Amino acid sequence: MSDKPKHVLDGYKVLDFTQFLAGPTVTRMMAEMGAEIIKVEIAPIGDFSRGLPYMHDGRSAYYIQQNRGKKSLCIDVRKPGGLEILKDLVRTVDVMVENFSPGVIGRLGLDYKTVSALNPRLVMCSISAMGQTGPLANRPGFDYIGAAYAGVLDMIGEPDKAPVFPQLGIGDVSTGIAALSAITSALLYRERTGEGQFVETSLLDCYFSYHEVNVQVLSASKGAMRPRRAGSFHYLVAPVGIYKGKDHYIFIVGGIQHMWPGFCRAMGKAELIEDPRFIDIPARAKNLEVLNEIVQGWLDSVASDEEVYRRLEEHRLPYAPVLTVEEVINHPHMRERGTVRTVHDRFMDDFDIPGFPLRFSKFPGQLELDAPTLGEHNEEILRDRLGYSEERVRRLEADGILHRGPR
Repeated sequence: MSDKPKHVLDGYKVLDFTQFLAGPTVTRMMAEMGAEIIKVEIAPIGDFSRGLPYMHDGRSAYYIQQNRGKKSLCIDVRKPGGLEILKDLVRTVDVMVENFSPGVIGRLGLDYKTVSALNPRLVMCSISAMGQTGPLANRPGFDYIGAAYAGVLDMIGEPDKAPVFPQLGIGDVSTGIAALSAITSALLYRERTGEGQFVETSLLDCYFSYHEVNVQVLSASKGAMRPRRAGSFHYLVAPVGIYKGKDHYIFIVGGIQHMWPGFCRAMGKAELIEDPRFIDIPARAKNLEVLNEIVQGWLDSVASDEEVYRRLEEHRLPYAPVLTVEEVINHPHMRERGTVRTVHDRFMDDFDIPGFPLRFSKFPGQLELDAPTLGEHNEEILRDRLGYSEERVRRLEADGILHRGPR
């Protein structure tokens, strides 16, 4: 029998108190990398995402996507016997992750002071909307609440209309990845020192860090340059934005200084290279409206999107058709790389989900993972981790400490 690990985190054990998206992203990625994930689901409902669409016969495709490869322990933490089980499990794992509102995990009796005393090598990670400290810490929140407080939503949309929000979990997923980087860094530190530690991040902290231009522009200019919504176009660098092609909208980047001459030649308008209105980035930003009219006029004059693409590629200019989700799912590049992945589930027909975005040369394949039913692994976890007998597990179920569900 080979001792080769199944993936890069094989052997690490995680106690997972997360639900919905940011926290489950952390443990989903750890499962993809071979870690053993014990997903603690609070009885009687479990992770609330079990009720999110698409639903089929009581089974949620959303839950499947976020929780493949995890083992479900459904437990009533309000009962003393439930808390004692969780404390015993804390002693056996490497990592504990939670994304309740600040203070909830402590009220459950599992704050860092308590769990680190039980297991000094434990790495505990808390994920929240606004952070564990500060005036906003106790505010409940989801992805878009963090985006609103971080000034991100104010940068999205038309300048004379209400801000808009993206219809996908950018903040939750990226905050989960930030938390994963903190956890793996803490595990590396533990390998060197033997010491666990507490790490945390929040949607607000992560979202605000995405301002690559806006914060420094406002601060360094002493307010002379103010970030603003600009609809489909960048407000400082032009041309950068979404233009209308024949069949698709097209995102084009032609305003970075070294790209500008090539972009002018791609349009067949070399005379614009030295035009004083467009001579550098500040000048092009000042004359943004006129420049965008020129670019759109060029696109309107070209026979097809494919010809636009050919000319842009000839000058190594970045562009992309704005694809629909359906077009992305069926794109050969996405299929070849596993960016789109078809998964199998015991209760549903095969369906597509986003693939695992990290690549490891030692582990080129992807693990086949299954999403658990509610409390599916109660007996396995308590037997294998804590040595409980089948009879003892049945008593815990009869006492209402453990729960199970059909889906």
